[in-house]
Amino acid sequence: MSSQATDLNAMPAPDLVSELTPDVADAAVGSGDQAVIERAASWARDYVAPRAESWERDRRFATEAFASAAGEDLCGLLVPVADSGSGMSQIGLARVLEEIAAADFAIAFSLVCHNNLAGAVSRRAPAELRARALPPLVSGERLGAFLLTEPGVGSDAAKITTSARRDGDEWVLDGEKAWVSNGTSAELLSVYAQTDPAAGHRGIVTFLIDGSTDGVERSEGYELSGAHGLGTNGISFENCRVSDGDVMVPVGEGFVAAMEGIDIARVLVAAMCCGMMRTGLATAIEYVRQRQAFGGRIADLQGVRFRLADVATDLEASRLLAYRAALAVAEGRPAAVMAAHAKKFATRAAERRLADCMQVMGAVGARRDHPLPRHLAASRLTHYVDGATEIQDVVISRTLLD
Repeated sequence: MSSQATDLNAMPAPDLVSELTPDVADAAVGSGDQAVIERAASWARDYVAPRAESWERDRRFATEAFASAAGEDLCGLLVPVADSGSGMSQIGLARVLEEIAAADFAIAFSLVCHNNLAGAVSRRAPAELRARALPPLVSGERLGAFLLTEPGVGSDAAKITTSARRDGDEWVLDGEKAWVSNGTSAELLSVYAQTDPAAGHRGIVTFLIDGSTDGVERSEGYELSGAHGLGTNGISFENCRVSDGDVMVPVGEGFVAAMEGIDIARVLVAAMCCGMMRTGLATAIEYVRQRQAFGGRIADLQGVRFRLADVATDLEASRLLAYRAALAVAEGRPAAVMAAHAKKFATRAAERRLADCMQVMGAVGARRDHPLPRHLAASRLTHYVDGATEIQDVVISRTLLD
């Protein structure tokens, strides 16, 4: 059984891929996107899947995985081709991340954070800062991180307290950020700070600073239930001096910049949940087809068959919700409610259905020599990133009742 389980661990996306990919996803991506999707799927299968469990066991940021992703040109997915990026559509990006999350959620989300920053720099940064920062982000020479959340401020980003004050020709940053994905290793930090508390969200400015700047202090990586490959930690600033040349988004526009990608971010989490569920279903099917008990295959027991049928239904529903929302974002249509539905449903479905996949495998389902326990632990974290489930309920109920 041990050798069989080890083989399962290297199977992020068996032959179910084509059957579980609705037309709304693949029919909407161009040939350029499709080539990147296929490259990402091969990389996830051949490089990430065999190593993901060891990264989780070591509870560390997988530096070598990011370097390998850079070698596969997966660090500039949202950057225009003219700037050496892939210029991917939102739907293509969701498909890439679904494929990578099918092997490991932590690596996929790490790449989301980095690619979102590279994309923001390409769209938002002034020319000098853009020329300086964008090439090493796209090449993967430097890892990026997004610093918005604070210990006392979660989803209410307008209430951040990290301060930025003028002192002559410099800005001085003081404060503390929390839940920084890539934070243990990131070399470029996108920092959101408040210049005038009385101005609320209109006082927020965004800096892009070097992680080695004096006054930047990092905590150790958080001990989490899973997804340690994200390198999530806290980063504080004490009398940290930066220049006007480090301002990426000017005062008054920082909050808008932080929020502008929230719909697609929620779609991407939903797509990553689909990747994990797809692996769960494929792994469980492979196991129950071979396991003999009660005079026959477990796969022939009606209870097992019906439970896996429920998994398949929720996977289909999650993917349809996710890619319907991705299509709306890509076409410039209002997508906030669709994205909220997709994230809310897919995160709940992933946690419940991964547990179901483990259950039909009996005690073997709890072993760490296949990917399901790692995916289940990561699925719990998906409820919190890019707006907790309760925030999705706020978005949805607002359209129903207000």
